[in-house]
Amino acid sequence: MKYYLAVDIGASSGRHIVGWREDGEIKTKEVYRFPNGVTNLNGHLTWDVESLLGHVKQGIAEAKKQFPDIESLSIDTWGCDYVLLKGEEEVLPCYAYRDHRTDSIVERVHEILPFSELYRRTGCQFQSFNTLYQLCDDLEKGRLEGVTDFLMVPEYLMYKLTGVKAKEYTNATTTGMVNAETGTFDLEIVNKLGLPEHLFPDLRQPGTVIGEYEGIKVMLCATHDTASAVEGIPMQGNHPYISSGTWSLLGVKTENPITSPAGELANWSNEGGVGYNRYQKNIMGMWLINRLKDELCPDKPFSEIVAEAEKSAFDETVDANAGLFLAPDSMRAAFDMALTGQPKTTGDYFRCAYRSLALSYMNAIQELQHNTANHYDKIYIVGGGAKNQFLNRLTEEASGKQVVALPIEATALGNLKIQMEEEKPC
Repeated sequence: MKYYLAVDIGASSGRHIVGWREDGEIKTKEVYRFPNGVTNLNGHLTWDVESLLGHVKQGIAEAKKQFPDIESLSIDTWGCDYVLLKGEEEVLPCYAYRDHRTDSIVERVHEILPFSELYRRTGCQFQSFNTLYQLCDDLEKGRLEGVTDFLMVPEYLMYKLTGVKAKEYTNATTTGMVNAETGTFDLEIVNKLGLPEHLFPDLRQPGTVIGEYEGIKVMLCATHDTASAVEGIPMQGNHPYISSGTWSLLGVKTENPITSPAGELANWSNEGGVGYNRYQKNIMGMWLINRLKDELCPDKPFSEIVAEAEKSAFDETVDANAGLFLAPDSMRAAFDMALTGQPKTTGDYFRCAYRSLALSYMNAIQELQHNTANHYDKIYIVGGGAKNQFLNRLTEEASGKQVVALPIEATALGNLKIQMEEEKPC
């Protein structure tokens, strides 16, 4: 029997999951889990990539103890963030997407390339933390001098395992710099912005073996975690999905990118899938809930939090995607600022948060149907949020769609599925 290892790292935790095929199904076992989170360094939010690499290696060692003969491994993480390299030397820190360092650069980028042109070329939604803006900030501050490579976080971690620098397609599509028609880095964008052209080599597809670590083949999965999550959904037909974690990624598979003005106006994104396009939108997710929990009731189990939210009669909602919820010092204060009424109990805050998320899903589904000219009757929800029956019910009521909730490790399953397919040559 062949065993495979998926290393799936999110913004709050990472996990090592071993998978194998048995009786026609993929079976899994979690062998290692570790915490993750941003670090405040000199007033900026950063990732501790040294710690991440240490946990990656420790988890691999634990996996080998339990499963000595592992065929291959791969790593997926969130998108947009990267590590700069001068040869083999890191240029640190590795900034986190929630940091505000790019706020002042966006306008200057759009003076050179208006967002309407960027969207027409890439189909990538506007987010102030898109890699495009982060690299332009690096350029302005002189951080790109002498830099030979920028590697997205999973690419960097696999480079540290193998010594091979490889850029993977699905994660590259989160940068805002991949041409929607060609599926390659758009060098016209690169050159107009004055970025070093050598930082944008050819992209490799999921399924490519790039090297070896301690006798285990290291393979590129769909290294953007949402791309792997979509691969891991056991979906009947083609229906919208919500990958529910820190963010809620709501979208649908399409044959080709959709770069219409309506998509630009509503900030929909086209990102790479495994043989298809993912037409999707970033919506606020469990970040709201987790930050409220940390502040209001850190020791209270989620079962009690949900029960209190269900009992609450607080009916006001907020725009869950408003900027003040992105990285507030106090999530409670952010809610207080956005509301006209005053929540009286912890349950009131959580009911407001859950209902606001459900309404944001409803609005996105309506936009999706309009932009794709399709009607959908189901929504598949995977990830941590799929476990929340209260939120699932609110989503069903708000959207009028059947919710198929699959509380599975969809990202790890997609990661494993890609490894189990016939590998591509390097």
